[in-house]
Amino acid sequence: MSTRVSFGEYLRGLRVGIGMTLREFCRRVDESPGNVSRIERGKLAPPDSVEKLVRFARGLGLTDEGEIRDFIDRAVIERGRVPDDILSNERMVAALPLVFRTMRGERVDDDDLRSLAELIKRS
Repeated sequence: MSTRVSFGEYLRGLRVGIGMTLREFCRRVDESPGNVSRIERGKLAPPDSVEKLVRFARGLGLTDEGEIRDFIDRAVIERGRVPDDILSNERMVAALPLVFRTMRGERVDDDDLRSLAELIKRS
């Protein structure tokens, strides 16, 4: 049983959590209530545009850059992609298979883990 929260559920939770109606949110971000409703219900994929995602995040009152980055990353991942800033870093891309193996619980060589830790520290 999966307890993963979809981007739409996350978006709706943030919106409802601050007491904002769907229509009020849509007015703030200049978006169709029908489209946002479909995103929240998982019937429409999250926006692909980073600019639109930033507008959504700010419309929800997110101001911390880390929270905004998390919001964008959740949308990008929901679309089945790796965030562009990760893809643009060759060393990070090279490390992704190791990250995936580690996340899957597969046995990973200690030297590989040390290298991954160093890469993460430097990035």
